[in-house]
Amino acid sequence: MRPIGQLSSERQARVFGDYLIANQIRNEIEADGAVWMVWIREDDQLADAAARLERFRANPDAAEFRAAPTAAARVRAAEAEDLAKYRQRVRNRRSVFPKFGGYGVGLLTYGLIVGCVMVAVFSELGTNPEWVGKLVLADPARADGTFLPEVRAGEFWRLLSPIFLHFGPMHLIFNLMWLYQLGCMIEARRGVATLAALVIVAGTLPLIAQYLISGPGYVGGMSGVIYGLAGFVWVRGNQDPASGVVLDRQSWTIMMIWLVLCMTGFVGPIANTAHVAGLIIGVIWGWVSAYYARRRAD
Repeated sequence: MRPIGQLSSERQARVFGDYLIANQIRNEIEADGAVWMVWIREDDQLADAAARLERFRANPDAAEFRAAPTAAARVRAAEAEDLAKYRQRVRNRRSVFPKFGGYGVGLLTYGLIVGCVMVAVFSELGTNPEWVGKLVLADPARADGTFLPEVRAGEFWRLLSPIFLHFGPMHLIFNLMWLYQLGCMIEARRGVATLAALVIVAGTLPLIAQYLISGPGYVGGMSGVIYGLAGFVWVRGNQDPASGVVLDRQSWTIMMIWLVLCMTGFVGPIANTAHVAGLIIGVIWGWVSAYYARRRAD
């Protein structure tokens, strides 16, 4: 991959990058101080891309360039459709389990995973009533008819501690698989602060929503957070492809099917309100963050 030149604004660079994509020229746009570099992947397209860059610099408002984002979107959509069809033809272990990407070591993600495993050990996977009673948002055994009595008494950890509590090995394993995939991605691409904020908000509010609907109960697990992370990645990735976060359609479909299946009661008692609330939080967060990212780019 080699550079062919630079542009003075991110908006122009993105438009020109879309124009190249629409003409089947693979490229990457990279910030370099106050300018944006245009890199071309294939050496045999360097001359063609350089000539197009000169035309763009001369008249960036020409019709062929104004239509570039729409044309590039069609190219990307066609490529995504072809890739989806290919994946449907290929069946391997990644067709069943989430696709784990190499996003590096996410310290917060790993910390959350270790926390879940430690709580699973001490709570005996949710079968130890003493540990469960200390970690749930509101212990049914101590319910007095008031709103979150333990939290109001100063046990503030209960607002977040239930996300570390899992009931059974499959509950733990599948939640940690999704947490690893989505958490490492968000931490690597959007930063540890974004992941931390998502975990806190999508960890506490869905639990409170579940409490308001169902009352005190033995509710736990990372599922509400997982749906929050998934909703954020799905919307942010689709609204702002430059964000670096993406959830493929197959994984998204699996999550939506599981959400609906849980609502049927077929898999047992599930905190469906927490799942839906987490998803709504993630979707809204993804949309708002993508909106402001586009405004900054303009």
